[in-house]
Amino acid sequence: MASDYGRDEGVQLMLAYQAGDEGAFDRLVEQYSGQVYALLTRFLGSRPGREDLVQEVFLRVIRARDRYQPTARFSTWLYRIVFNMAVNETQRSSNRGALSLDQPLGADGEGGTIEIHDSRVELPSASLERDDVVRAVRQAIAALPDQQRAALILAKYHDTPYAEIAEILGSSEKAIKSLIHRARETLRQTLAPLLQQGGTP
Repeated sequence: MASDYGRDEGVQLMLAYQAGDEGAFDRLVEQYSGQVYALLTRFLGSRPGREDLVQEVFLRVIRARDRYQPTARFSTWLYRIVFNMAVNETQRSSNRGALSLDQPLGADGEGGTIEIHDSRVELPSASLERDDVVRAVRQAIAALPDQQRAALILAKYHDTPYAEIAEILGSSEKAIKSLIHRARETLRQTLAPLLQQGGTP
């Protein structure tokens, strides 16, 4: 129901845009384009053309204008568009080999380093400071199945609650917990040889 999400600023802006306020769309772009860019970067890696993909996301928002219904937070609805586009882009580029996540990432998708240590992804952190292991972590994340990778990225880097991830990925909260658990175990197994080389902290 619209009333359930009436206080969500993104929903308010999208409804205003739907009602004919073109400036509301500009504010949506200003408020959410950085998040879209960061999410695409984390999902696809630092490949060229991400700005074009951000534009395509908002073109899809424009196309959905008349049929938009506020059945979730605006970010949930928008991230679902981003996820679907990222999956399509992954499929299109699969013949070019593994995704590259070698570029460092920060809050805006540029600069800084990937931080994977967190209370819900329990991976040893000391040996991950070595460049070769950090690179292996990025490659391991890139090799995860699409839904596992998306669930992990949304939980770790966007602090998205499991219930909202479930809405984004069209799944259940229980299934999302399972996806993240499997992603964590896959990363642990993939990285085990390097972590053993580095020693246990």
